[in-house]
Amino acid sequence: MDRNTIKTTFLLTLLMALCVGVGSIWGEAGLIIGLAFGLLFTGGSYWFSDSIAIRAARAAPVSEAQMPDYYAVVRDLTTRANLPMPRLYVTPDQQPNAFATGRNPKHAAVAVTQGILQVCSWDEMRGVLAHEISHVGNRDILISSVAATVAMAITLLSRMAAWGGLFMGGGRDNEGENIFELLALIILAPLAAVMLQMALSRSREYEADRSGARLIGDGEPLAQALMKLDQASKQIPMPAVRREMAPLYIVSPLAGMNVSFKNLFSDHPPTEDRIARLRSREWSH
Repeated sequence: MDRNTIKTTFLLTLLMALCVGVGSIWGEAGLIIGLAFGLLFTGGSYWFSDSIAIRAARAAPVSEAQMPDYYAVVRDLTTRANLPMPRLYVTPDQQPNAFATGRNPKHAAVAVTQGILQVCSWDEMRGVLAHEISHVGNRDILISSVAATVAMAITLLSRMAAWGGLFMGGGRDNEGENIFELLALIILAPLAAVMLQMALSRSREYEADRSGARLIGDGEPLAQALMKLDQASKQIPMPAVRREMAPLYIVSPLAGMNVSFKNLFSDHPPTEDRIARLRSREWSH
């Protein structure tokens, strides 16, 4: 069992346990309902994580007739990497960005924003798409998609627990018995989800940069694209993006937004460091 499979299993187990824990607030009946929701959430997180990500990004599929250059670049990269052709999407966001999702290479999808198509040349896009195809080849897409879905579910469950605990007294006889459990669900569960995603994201981004540069034999196209994306993301916000989805993107889509503790909980490595590594040809060793 590879490392990403272990991490995915852990995330889905965590989600199941949290569903059961939240359900227990309402007693035995709630426990059964929590178990049912847990099975539903974990199954959905695995089988439909890519669809959830695509829907959350408001991405629309594009055909080869509509975007021949997009298809030509991705087809060349997947041929080089010996991978199946993924489904291709474009999102309406004006912030330059991109992401890959799916449960395995046979069910992968790549999405780019309208913004990146306007600021990057196709040589730079080749570097960006090589990075995203490397996520597919490195089997990162399942763990990142599941992590995003689990984080969204944890946020939802913690809010449900808050409402249940506040308005139903927690379903327990001893007064104040579950106040600390309730506070943990309200405050710590979303924080844990964010920190978990942060830990998963940084190392994967460095490795996808290396693999992408190695795939095309050049780190400069991605380095140039990252410079543009980093500058533009700070000037053009992406208000529709969910916090839980941010680690999927090649650069943080939250850079241009006023988000509390944004730097503390950054889910991407510093862009300057990524560019320096690419230009030092670290990927060629």
